[in-house]
Amino acid sequence: QVQLVESGGGLVQPGGSLRLSCEASGFTTTLYDMSWLRQGPGDRLQVVASISSGARTTYYLDSVKGRFTISRADAQNTLYLQMHNLTTEDTALYYCAARWGRSDYRGQGTQVTVSA
Repeated sequence: QVQLVESGGGLVQPGGSLRLSCEASGFTTTLYDMSWLRQGPGDRLQVVASISSGARTTYYLDSVKGRFTISRADAQNTLYLQMHNLTTEDTALYYCAARWGRSDYRGQGTQVTVSA
């Protein structure tokens, strides 16, 4: 059974940091392009960061550049998102996604709330 399980979300003050993790099971992440997506209250779903198979390329949403870092540990079938200097605009449900060919998986999400 294919699963992506996110963890690491929570409540943090502005300027704080969080590290999200996504553990994959039921498939091997090595060949997959992996991404973090988010959807804030009243917002559309957006790609926050992505990392290609083999970590050759990365992409970041402009608003998170310099604050977020995506990384992968394929030996552990795990994807990470390190987030620093969080703002209230980062409040959202964060999802992990994996894509390879016609295979496209997404987790249930972990909530990140940035509030004083």
